[in-house]
Formats: sequence, C-alpha cells, structure tokens
Amino acid sequence: MADRQAHDDEHANPAAPADTTAGVQDRPSPFPWPPVLLTATFVAAWSLARLWPLPWPGLDDRPARVIGWGLLIGGIALAGWAIATMMRAGAQVRPDRAATALVTHGPFRRFRNPIYLADTMLLLGLAEVTQNIWIAIFTPLFVIAVTWLAILPEERHLEAKFGDAYRAYKEGSRRWL
Repeated sequence: MADRQAHDDEHANPAAPADTTAGVQDRPSPFPWPPVLLTATFVAAWSLARLWPLPWPGLDDRPARVIGWGLLIGGIALAGWAIATMMRAGAQVRPDRAATALVTHGPFRRFRNPIYLADTMLLLGLAEVTQNIWIAIFTPLFVIAVTWLAILPEERHLEAKFGDAYRAYKEGSRRWL
C-alpha cells in the first residue's frame, strides 16, 4: 500500500492554488460541458436517424464491423483507464471542478485529454456499429465544441494553477493525437 501511494505521489504533481486575485477562475468551467456535449451529440444523431434516415456510405462487412467495435471498446477502455488513473492520483475527474492534481502518467503521458479522445472514439465506433451517419457527421462538431468549451478553459485553469509544471507537461504531450 505504501509503495502504491509513493508511486502515485511521484506521478501526481499537486501544487498550491494560483493567486485568484488576478481574475483567474478557481475552476475551468461552471458547467460540465463534456458529458452534456457527448449526450447531446448521441441524442441528436439518434433522433435525426429516426426522423431523416440517411444511408451509411461505408461498407457493411466484417472488417468494418471489427473496426467499429474496436473503436467502441477502445474508447471505453481508454476512458476507464484515464478515470482510474486520475482517481488513483487524487485528481478531480469532474470537468466543472477545480483541478486537485496534475496527472502526467498513464494515458496522460502522451495525451492531455484522453477522456475526450475516448469520447470521440466511442462516437466513431457507435457510428460504424449502428451505421448511423448522423453520429459520424456530428462527431467533428463534438470535437470542436469540447475543444472550445472544455479543453481551452481547462488548459488556462491548469496553467494558472500548476504554472511551470503544467507548461513543461504541455510541451511533452499532445492535446488530441
């Protein structure tokens, strides 16, 4: 147990809160945009498929289904790994709450936003598996919206809260891929 705690402490970089008197918010957003955007994307695509069905332009063969299921399962696995990594590091998982630790290991080693990447994989996998073209059409809109409404505010929040540690992490990791 002590070894696990020492490992988690080694990879989590909690820092003192930034000076909020300079106008820096104490949380990235007052609203939990990512889960709302993910749900809205799915509901809108599902609704449009019922109201205005469009044919699936892709192939309906075994390799296409394997790719779809791979994206779907991979997205779920990546999200689970990222959330578990955050929880073990004592980091806040909710996107509308203040960061409690800077997590730079696990899936965060390469990607700064593995949960949002997982959401995108999930949407693309669902599009292929269900052959719902609306999901595929709305996925780029989800990516743009989550970038503007969640990722950019989170990056400002993390930079204000963790300073040079976050800037160094940002230099060695990618926002998306």
